[in-house]
Amino acid sequence: MTDHRTGLTSAAAKAGDPLLEVDGLSVSFHLLEGVVPAVAGVDLVVNQGEVLGIVGESGCGKSVTAKSVMRLIPCPPGRIDSGRVLFQGSDLLELSEAEMAGIRGDKISMIFQEPMTSLNPAFTVGDQIAEVFRFHRGTKKKEAFELAVEELKRVEIPDPGKRARSYPHQLSGGMRQRAMIAIALACRPRILIADEPTTALDVTIQAQILHLIRQLQAEIGMSVMLITHNLGLVAAMADRLVIMYAGRVVEEGPVEDIFADHFHPYTHGLLRSVPRLDRPAEELMEIKGTVPKLTELPAGCPFSNRCQQVMDRCRRHAPEFKEVGPGHRSRCWLERMPW
Repeated sequence: MTDHRTGLTSAAAKAGDPLLEVDGLSVSFHLLEGVVPAVAGVDLVVNQGEVLGIVGESGCGKSVTAKSVMRLIPCPPGRIDSGRVLFQGSDLLELSEAEMAGIRGDKISMIFQEPMTSLNPAFTVGDQIAEVFRFHRGTKKKEAFELAVEELKRVEIPDPGKRARSYPHQLSGGMRQRAMIAIALACRPRILIADEPTTALDVTIQAQILHLIRQLQAEIGMSVMLITHNLGLVAAMADRLVIMYAGRVVEEGPVEDIFADHFHPYTHGLLRSVPRLDRPAEELMEIKGTVPKLTELPAGCPFSNRCQQVMDRCRRHAPEFKEVGPGHRSRCWLERMPW
């Protein structure tokens, strides 16, 4: 039996089963200065009902990976060079544009970093939410608008009937973000990709938005791919964590394991750069140097020019992505943690 609001059958995937599998994804941008390898051989899995955190410095390939899953890479100049994105038995990269349009906003939804640039200023918020129901469910205009008001109520926007008739510029930043969440969750997607969902919000509103995402995630049973710079946010929300550097996954595993027993020096630098109440400020660690241009990566390990544990073999050979614990992998030549 199919739910008219979700479009899903009762034979949904069991919690913990792989829902989305990214296999060997490589993406490049062909610019005047040359070919930029933005993502190089990324592998990751999003399981049913889990929150997967993706962390790394700006330019490491987090958002490009997410947009590749949604097939939103502008072409040209972008190009998906290789890899597979498997969802419910289908490779999303092999689907036609019409087939992919049926998945975006229905089975897989995305919240973008800045809602003001993602919402259409020429249409009311209610009309933009209603459009999701009309496109994916074939709902009539009046009923779709009524459902849009319900969605605004669900994301706890006060006076949802009035706000549904408001334009994006008439809402506060927090309300716009809630409206974006309402659009993304209208069809009860299997996966929500949240790309820095609280960047433009103050701390109080951030907490409210994150609580809302977690609450709705538990209600709907969806999976969340959470892209962020905020390790504190990951510690509070994520089940597993992926660390990216220079377009590559350098470490992945359960959040508790990575915070307690991480193996990659880059992960160590990120964690030691976060202020903590139980650690003196003078113990904060700085990752020396800067992220190299993706067109000028060092030979061997891309992190070798900044790593305090660098060895000769690091400069000559790229390390394999090896198992260091149950469900925990690291891309480093180190055999044990020196910290």
